[in-house]
Amino acid sequence: MTMPPPALADPGAPAVPPGRPLRLPVAVALAVAAGLALLLALPPYDLWWLAPAGVALLAAATHRRRLRAGYGLGAITGLVLFVPLLEWTTIGAGWLPWIILSVAQGLILGLIGLAGAWLSPLVDRWRALWPLITGLLWTTQEFVRDQAPFGGFPWGRLAFSQGDAPTLRLAAYAGAPLVTFAVAAAGGALVALAWRRWSPRGLLAAGGFAATAVVLMAGPAALPVASPAAKTSTVALVQGNVPRLGLDFNAQRRAVLDNHVNATKQLAVDVAAGKQKQPDLVVWPENSSDIDPLRNADAAALIQSAADAIGAPILVGTLQRTDVPGDIYNVGILWNPGTGPDLDQQYEKRHPVPFAEYMPMRSIARLVTDKVDLVRNMLPGDAPGVIDTGAGVLGDVICFEVAYDGIVRDTVTGGAELLAVQTNNATFNEAEALQQLAMVRLRAVEHGRDALMVSTVGVSAFVDTEGDVHGSTGFNTAAVVVRDIHLGGPRTLATRSGIWPEVVAVVLTAVALAGVLPLRRRRDNGSNGEEQVTEER
Repeated sequence: MTMPPPALADPGAPAVPPGRPLRLPVAVALAVAAGLALLLALPPYDLWWLAPAGVALLAAATHRRRLRAGYGLGAITGLVLFVPLLEWTTIGAGWLPWIILSVAQGLILGLIGLAGAWLSPLVDRWRALWPLITGLLWTTQEFVRDQAPFGGFPWGRLAFSQGDAPTLRLAAYAGAPLVTFAVAAAGGALVALAWRRWSPRGLLAAGGFAATAVVLMAGPAALPVASPAAKTSTVALVQGNVPRLGLDFNAQRRAVLDNHVNATKQLAVDVAAGKQKQPDLVVWPENSSDIDPLRNADAAALIQSAADAIGAPILVGTLQRTDVPGDIYNVGILWNPGTGPDLDQQYEKRHPVPFAEYMPMRSIARLVTDKVDLVRNMLPGDAPGVIDTGAGVLGDVICFEVAYDGIVRDTVTGGAELLAVQTNNATFNEAEALQQLAMVRLRAVEHGRDALMVSTVGVSAFVDTEGDVHGSTGFNTAAVVVRDIHLGGPRTLATRSGIWPEVVAVVLTAVALAGVLPLRRRRDNGSNGEEQVTEER
């Protein structure tokens, strides 16, 4: 057994002998600390600078370990991160889906530990590769979580922890994958700096790794982001609030609709009195009318009265029933004063949430419990949320869809001048709302578009193209926010490059995983001592 690397313990202590991992209890402690650091980097804590530290701690824990141990340590980090991060899911769905989702995410993150252990001979031989390898592994892991299972769940990405960090500006150049890569690469530089013998001969290399970490995390502050176009429009966000939080929200449909109607009419009164500026567009949140106004005359009349009172179109979040009982769409539909709903300007949610908005493999799940039939069958839309409001072309995504790179990008390439996220946080809590807002901040920078998030209960806010938040509302309260926002602007490099930077990262990761095989074979054949290099390299 060996002592921890000197930089993680005492700079004057003996170095770890080449080829030996940390003691297992130390490695487990580092894996737990890594999960805690990654958790605290994300909202609602927002200690963004802990993200590279968490990456470094996990890399140190898994370095030179057997593959099974590396995977186990990665999974420990994943569970420590995701179990508390996703605790808000219990409010809407109970403890079982929370645990299943958290464990699934943690097990996927465990693949980083497995890959880190597998690649140990490579970074031992070429220490300068450690930042690059670490950045690639984390970017690829997030790509995997973005795809599977059931369409993926990319919550808790490193990129979403960087709302207040200089690294957020990297989103304009290659989106969330580049932000994640930079943060993880900085973590790789930290562990490369720490895992070494300290001697005068190694100071130059140590200084290089320290400089790499600083440049990756602080250097992006000097990078420009997209400037918005000069054209502006006045937009109002209406956060009507709900009578009670929790899953019974959907039993309060009329009260929620009344809240949004009344808040909009009060805005009209304030406009007439000169207290508020006349909006060109009003945006209501997801589920602001859980009563289908295309099939319910009373709901339609209420929405029409609000649109006529304010004299501006309203983007209404609602559910649309179909002729098949139980089948529904989650939509945003434009409702105009005088003429009513514009069926050509609506968006059907493309990525319903599995186990909450639809039940995967329902017939099989029904063999276990008939409670699966309590989950409605929400159908996916098939077109990006590009809505011409008359006041500007709006790129609409609904709730969790803001976490998915492609769904947001499709609206911008489709002509969106403004990004909008309609969400309903009434079945969750403020932590979940703040995590979503962090994603909106990244999307605004990524695509060079002003953005907004509007929720039934909060948090609702506007975000500019530098990721700064304006007019943020409180949680579980009624509020109306009016702001002039910029429409359009040049397309960013991130928008133009699309998925290709992430594809390159995944391919390079595959090359590294395959390329280390000769080194592992030589080590396994007993030539490990010849292949080891000094800790100063």
